[in-house]
Amino acid sequence: MGDGIDSDRTESDERALEAELLERREAALANVVKFGDPVLKSVASPVTNFGPELRAEVERMIAIMRDGMGVGLAATQLGVLRRLLVFQAGPDGEPTALINPVIEWLSEEGSLAEEGCLSLPRVTMDVERPLYARVSGRDAEGESIEIEAAGLEARVLQHEIDHLDGVLILDRTSRSQRKGALRALRDGGSYSPPPDHEDGDGDELREPRTDA
Repeated sequence: MGDGIDSDRTESDERALEAELLERREAALANVVKFGDPVLKSVASPVTNFGPELRAEVERMIAIMRDGMGVGLAATQLGVLRRLLVFQAGPDGEPTALINPVIEWLSEEGSLAEEGCLSLPRVTMDVERPLYARVSGRDAEGESIEIEAAGLEARVLQHEIDHLDGVLILDRTSRSQRKGALRALRDGGSYSPPPDHEDGDGDELREPRTDA
């Protein structure tokens, strides 16, 4: 009998935790600018002032990214036109801020993966990107940093830097997927690549879905 009570309590606790996480996610996503807002097609300006205000903004962005269950977030997605992004490539990764990021190098080797975006609710698209990237910038203290990224991390960085340049995954996918996604966004529906869609010549490396 005791085991049954414990089991019921555990299930109840799990449901309560799921409800809390969902509530936190919805609250976080309420801060994110959605498709249709012109800020998402705008180019962000370089950050020139480093100090407590910037560090506070970084912490706020990391909290929104985590609660929103994303792996990256650009300031543009919060309506702030400054060249600032945060990312956490994987649950065990350390959340990192990158200010005034510059892509120094991209590999010729690419990979195809299904990407989502916190600013494009319920929509995912196939996007091909270089598999490796070298990105430079500054941290929240203004110190120079350089990141050698591969796989998911490289993809997330490219996705977020695109945001800072006013580029969306809609601009990076095939024409047919773009049409399907735009229809879903217009009608308030959902879209994901059809299961029998073509992956090009079949030689690309396919990665897991990314939401950023």
